[in-house]
Amino acid sequence: MSLTPVARSHVTTAHQDLHSEQGALRGEHPGRSRNPVIKVADLAWLEFEKPDLDRAEVFARDFGFGVAARTQGELWLRGTFAGSPCMVIRRGHTSRFIGPAFRAAERADLDRLARATGSAVRDADVPGGGQVVDLLDPSGFPVRVVWCGEELPALPEQRPLTLNFGIEHRRTNVTQRPPREPSRIQRLGHVVLETPVFVRALNWYLDMLGMIVSDFLFLDGQRERGPTMAFLRCDRGSVAVDHHTLAMHLGPGTGYVHSAYQVTDLDAIAAGGEYLNERGYKRSWGIGRHIQGSQLFDYWRDPDRFMLEHFADGDLFSCDVEPGWAPMSAGGLAQWGPPATRDFLGTDPSPARLREVVQALRGDNELDPARLLALLKAMTS
Repeated sequence: MSLTPVARSHVTTAHQDLHSEQGALRGEHPGRSRNPVIKVADLAWLEFEKPDLDRAEVFARDFGFGVAARTQGELWLRGTFAGSPCMVIRRGHTSRFIGPAFRAAERADLDRLARATGSAVRDADVPGGGQVVDLLDPSGFPVRVVWCGEELPALPEQRPLTLNFGIEHRRTNVTQRPPREPSRIQRLGHVVLETPVFVRALNWYLDMLGMIVSDFLFLDGQRERGPTMAFLRCDRGSVAVDHHTLAMHLGPGTGYVHSAYQVTDLDAIAAGGEYLNERGYKRSWGIGRHIQGSQLFDYWRDPDRFMLEHFADGDLFSCDVEPGWAPMSAGGLAQWGPPATRDFLGTDPSPARLREVVQALRGDNELDPARLLALLKAMTS
């Protein structure tokens, strides 16, 4: 059978139109602010509350975090890279996500942000010291912008395996035996949030923190109504950074979806996943490779049902890459891997989820019956 270039052009695969081949149409959201107040440099850490810090520490070590500091009321977790901690868990009555903290590019950014918002610059309670400005985004998440006075030193790395490729033989007379141990976390990569005021929240992060959009997703048949998910990166000019540091999507709830932590390579993901499985933790989805961001992924639930991701080999974009546009669908989340699970997609009809839907449809937000039905269709297609 002859397969001509014409015939090939009609074959649609997960690898077509992955990014800028499908760009913005005239008048669509530009994906960046013309004059942001500041431009944050990175995501610093995430803040949680949990009643049982001992149990939280056991999972953290099994997942691959190091402990930067521990008191009666706080647990600071870190990766192997030098810099700020990845996460702080404070003792609280219930398990809940508080909000993200972003790293300012320079100390003067805190003053600019404080003047623009009427906030105050105060000392930050973080290992090594620092200063912080506390904000509130349109979804109601507390957002901190921090300047850390002292970086945590680097820790020993989990070395990548030496691989053979075709006729390129880098490893001879040596076997391959990746140890079955925790995937050693290198750093915090991104956080994903759900909000019923998606466009308001999106514009706030662009205008206030100077983030820019790498990719937009829209609902099938509703592109004219604008995007319903955005993958945002930091704007560091010509320096290439993670495809997304923050991702947000429209939904009936206001809350944390998952956070992602970089590890060395695919073997670290897989061997670390076996280690977690042997200890009775629940995999939510994986292993696979995403489309937006391209990273290898593996998602797990901690004992408090928070979802965390191991990832490796993600895309890096500089400021001159324009946003891509693609339809939102469960099948469009990965290039390869098992189908996205109901647990990952959040499509299990729990009583709490149904209450969120009813409240959202009655509230002042961007969700209406047509959008809700299209979101449900997207998550099952």
